Amino acid sequence: QVQLVESGGGLVQAGGSLRLSCAASGDTFRSYVMGWFRQAPGKEREFVAAISWSGEVTHYADSVKGRFTIARDNAKDTAYLQMNNLKPEDTAVYSCAAGTRWSMGGPGSADFGSWGQGTQVTVSS
Repeated sequence: QVQLVESGGGLVQAGGSLRLSCAASGDTFRSYVMGWFRQAPGKEREFVAAISWSGEVTHYADSVKGRFTIARDNAKDTAYLQMNNLKPEDTAVYSCAAGTRWSMGGPGSADFGSWGQGTQVTVSS
């Protein structure tokens, strides 16, 4: 099973940018669909973005389309989430996840079996 470690979170002002990284180990990275999820205090975990095994197909939540970009580097066993034009409502713990299937309409939580510990992103107004 793959192990995942996120990095790159922090405190940023509204309108700013952050780049999250998710380093994978323990299994063949390119065998996994990769996703990012977030959970704000008092709210349920929500899907943010996903990228297919080769990186050719991506899927985003409507709330982040045009602002966030998911990418992966299979040579470095790492996935990324570039977040631009951040808003206070983006404040959450962001977790990366690995899965083995891509559901119709885009993957959701049930498609991912391995999760990282998460990294805090705080956007001040």
